[in-house]
Amino acid sequence: MNDTPGWASPGSAPSDGPQPGGHPPADQAQPADQPDQNPHGPAAKWSPVQPPPGQWSAPTGAPQQPGQTPPPPPPGPGWGAPQHPGGYGGPGPAGYGAWGAGWGGPPPAAKPGVIPLRPLGVGEILDGAVSAMRTHWRTVLGISLTVAVVIEVVTVLLRGLVLNDRASTDALDDPSATLSEITRAMGDVMLDSAVVSLIQMIGMVIATALLTTVTSRAVLGRSVTAREAWQDARPQLPRLFGLIFLLLLIAVGLGAVGALPGILLAVSGQVEAGAGLIVLGGLGAGVVALWLLIRFSLASPALMLEKQGIGKSMSRSVKLVRGSWWRVFGIQLLAMIIANIVAAIIVVPFTLLGAASSGDGISGFVNSSGSPGWAFLIISGVGAVIGSMITFPITAGVTVLLYIDQRIRREALDLELGRAAGLPGYDTSPTTPRS
Repeated sequence: MNDTPGWASPGSAPSDGPQPGGHPPADQAQPADQPDQNPHGPAAKWSPVQPPPGQWSAPTGAPQQPGQTPPPPPPGPGWGAPQHPGGYGGPGPAGYGAWGAGWGGPPPAAKPGVIPLRPLGVGEILDGAVSAMRTHWRTVLGISLTVAVVIEVVTVLLRGLVLNDRASTDALDDPSATLSEITRAMGDVMLDSAVVSLIQMIGMVIATALLTTVTSRAVLGRSVTAREAWQDARPQLPRLFGLIFLLLLIAVGLGAVGALPGILLAVSGQVEAGAGLIVLGGLGAGVVALWLLIRFSLASPALMLEKQGIGKSMSRSVKLVRGSWWRVFGIQLLAMIIANIVAAIIVVPFTLLGAASSGDGISGFVNSSGSPGWAFLIISGVGAVIGSMITFPITAGVTVLLYIDQRIRREALDLELGRAAGLPGYDTSPTTPRS
C-alpha cells in the first residue's frame, strides 16, 4: 500500500492489487512525460508537470474520486500549523506546542517563587525584589521597621547631641572667610555626612542579612517568619559585623592613602596646593573604593547563605562579580536610584513639616541658618523610618537576587533550586560542582 499522506502520487487510490478490468494501480501509472493511453481517465485532469511530493496542492474545483481521501494542505511557514494531538503543533506533552509555534524557543523556565529558574534580566531582578516584599510583607516590613527604627534613633541622638554643634556651614556662605575656616566647615559637613552614611550602611547590611533568608525562601515559593529569619541569621551576625568592619577599614585606609600626599604638602606650608591635592587624592581613593565595593557587594549574601567565613565570602563575591562588574554596578545603581526616589517622595514632606515646626521655620531651613532642632530631627526621622521600610527590602532583595543570578549563570544554581523546590524533572539532575 502506498497511501502515505502528502507523499502519494496525485490521483492514487489506496489499493494493493490491479484495478478491475486489468488496469494497473494509479501509483504504478505511466510516467508523466509519456502520453496517457486513456485520455478520458482520471489522470487526464492533471497537468503532465507536477510539483515534488509533499508540496503540491489540488486545483480549485477539481472533483474527487469516490472514496478518495483529499490531500492534506501544505505545511505552514515555521512548522507552526496544528497537526494532531500530541504533535509538534498541537496540544500534547509540555513543550511540544512551544517548539511547534514558529520555532519560538524552548519551553518557559520553571517559576516556583518570585523569579524563574534561569539567568535573570534587569527587570526580572527588580520585579522579584518587589514581589518578595509584596508576597511576604508582614515579615519583610517587620524586619525593615525594626532595623530602621534602631538606625534612626542612633542617627538622631548623634546629630542632636554630638554633631549638632560641629555641622555649621556659616563659613561656606561668608565671602570673607579664610581658607582654614572654609576647610574646617567642609570637614565638619563631610564628617556629619560620613557618620550618617556609615550608620545607614550598617543598617543596610544588617537588613540585607536578615532579608536574605526571606528572599531565598521566596525564590522557592516558601514563606518564613521574622523569628525564623532571625534564628537563621543570628549565628552569622558576628562574622557579618566583622565583614562590615573590614570593608570600612579598607575604605578608610584608601581615603588616608589618597589624602596623605596633600596632608604632607599642607603641613610643609603649601596650604592651597595641599588642599587641592587632598581633593584629587580623595577622588582617586573614592574611585578605587567604589571598584572594591562592587567586587565585594555579594559577600554579605554569600556569607549568610553559604555559611562561609569572612575571607571566603569575600573571595566568593570577587569570583561571582568577575567579568560582570559593570552589570552588577549598573543594576545596583538603578536599584539605589529607584529606592532613593521612593524615599524622597516619602521623606520630603516630613522634612518640610519638621522645618516648619522648628524655631526658624521653613525660611530658616532653606537659608541654612542655625542648627536643626530636636523637632526637626524627630519629625524628619519618622519620615526616614517610613522610607527605609520600603527602600531596605528593595535594595536588599536586589542584592540577594543578583547573587542568585550570578550563581545561576556560573554554577547552574537553578538545578539545585529546582530540586529544593521539589519540581519534577530536577530530582535526577546531576549536581553541578561549585567553581
